[in-house]
Amino acid sequence: MAYQNLRNEYLNMPPVTRAYTTACIVTTLAVQLEIVSPFQLYFNPILIIKQGQVWRLLTTFLFFGTFGFNFFFNMIFTYRYCRMLEEGSFRNRTADFVLMFIFGAVCMIAFAFFVNLIFLGQAFTIMLVYVWSRRNPFVRMNFFGLLNFQAPYLPWILLAFSVLLGNAVYVDLMGIAVGHIYYFLEDVFPNQRGGFKLLKTPSILKTLFDPAPDEADYQRLPEEHPGGFEWGNQNRDENQPDDGADQPPGNANQQ
Repeated sequence: MAYQNLRNEYLNMPPVTRAYTTACIVTTLAVQLEIVSPFQLYFNPILIIKQGQVWRLLTTFLFFGTFGFNFFFNMIFTYRYCRMLEEGSFRNRTADFVLMFIFGAVCMIAFAFFVNLIFLGQAFTIMLVYVWSRRNPFVRMNFFGLLNFQAPYLPWILLAFSVLLGNAVYVDLMGIAVGHIYYFLEDVFPNQRGGFKLLKTPSILKTLFDPAPDEADYQRLPEEHPGGFEWGNQNRDENQPDDGADQPPGNANQQ
């Protein structure tokens, strides 16, 4: 029974959240079982450029460290806010959500060339948290029952907590910076006077990830929207006699 509930919960996850969290867990499990080494996963520009180890551009976002408090803390926040974004402001816009992933990854990789960062998963999680918090500014949050605050303060609370755990401050700062760049380009600048949308989702992403819209002349079946089909009127129309067809002869003569 527990397995069935877990399986149903997993299958009910939106596709991007399911794919990303699964990849993170599988990567960490592979390291834990010593199938792969973290030295094969970390971001290294020299190995990427000179030896063609391009998989490092992806695996740097998938490894959060071996199983422990830090791993589970990051995975909980990654799953929670990735799912809330995908089911909230990106609902039925999977291609736009994938574009946000690509934009965030490209920006962080560009920053990583100049900052000594080898794993970018934590920064990516903070980016997701930042975008969600800015799009839900009036949500009240509670952090471990100790602090009550509005959602926009959440990334900064996580940054302070990360520092207390001994993590480097610039990891979370990078996530906040990239999240703010995306938020500004997507939500702020297009609504300014003379602004326009800079991040346009390529048609190939929409073809791959978004459901195809219904054709203009497609007639839906009644069972697809039973609330809009007037069953009672249909029966009444079928039982109602045509005008003048079944009238008594006397009435016809009177006319």
